[in-house]
Amino acid sequence: QVQLVESGGGLVQAGGSLRLSCAASGSFFSINAMGWYRQSPGEQRELVAHITGAGSTNYADSVKGRFTISRDNAKNTVYLQMSSLKPEDTAVYYCHSYIFVTPLNNARDYWGKGTLVTVSS
Repeated sequence: QVQLVESGGGLVQAGGSLRLSCAASGSFFSINAMGWYRQSPGEQRELVAHITGAGSTNYADSVKGRFTISRDNAKNTVYLQMSSLKPEDTAVYYCHSYIFVTPLNNARDYWGKGTLVTVSS
């Protein structure tokens, strides 16, 4: 069973920083793209940042210049460094990844259970 487990959420004051981590575990062949999404109460889940297997990144306009996504392929882990946090960044942050379970099958998408980030004003 493949699992994505997030960590690093919490309460932080506006202007502060947090780093989220997401580790993939279980039996699989390789990891393709990885990303972070977030969802606030009453809102739809939105893409925050995305990183391909080759390391190309893209960000939501609302976080450009403040958030940085990176990955450590040896650890099957993706990170989200969040700086200059704003109250509107408050949300549950979800890790997402496309993973090849075997080399013969198409990549499947997996989601973590989410980690809460609360930014106080």
